[in-house]
Amino acid sequence: MQGYIWYFVAAIVIGYICGCCQSGYFVGKLCGLDIRRYGSGNAGTTNVLRTLGKDRALMTFLGDALKGFIPVLIVKLWIGPAHPDLNSELLQLILGLAVVLGHDYPFFLNFKGGKGIATSAAVMMAFDWRIGLCSFIIFVGIVAVTRYVSLASVTLSAALIVEMLIFHWGRWDLLAVTVVYAFFAIYRHRANIKRLIDGTESKLGQKVDVKK
Repeated sequence: MQGYIWYFVAAIVIGYICGCCQSGYFVGKLCGLDIRRYGSGNAGTTNVLRTLGKDRALMTFLGDALKGFIPVLIVKLWIGPAHPDLNSELLQLILGLAVVLGHDYPFFLNFKGGKGIATSAAVMMAFDWRIGLCSFIIFVGIVAVTRYVSLASVTLSAALIVEMLIFHWGRWDLLAVTVVYAFFAIYRHRANIKRLIDGTESKLGQKVDVKK
């Protein structure tokens, strides 16, 4: 394990750089605006949907998902099998966490990015499809019933801890990293949680007026 320390260092650096590729910000710029100045001020898929519509939201979602999914899949399918002594599962999650942190706190946007839900879910799908599938079901189910994307996102994030306990019992290293995923996701939604409590949170489908 000690001999592979530089793999983890590289994973953190590369993951963060990948995460800084802000799909929502670039999609907004293609439309002539800074998406962070509209709606919730967030550069994620939900705010793009409310501000710019479904097509651009889909572009944002795919970009945010793939930047987490592809690097983790590379470690899982190629780097891990090539190095049997490497803790591939832990490397995958740390790499994915670095991507999420780059997404949430991109250096070139003054550390003001998205909330990391699409990226986190994609990382988990690449890491373990069972966790990814559970996350998808939880998210879609809660949104379908309540129309609150933020509530679905927070619930999905908390549920990751339970899913890791179920599918990877005894891997306390993986659980510890998963707790960090959940913490940052819930922390990034703290304003949404307050609005949910106050009854002022926007539901899926509400639009934002864009004036150029």
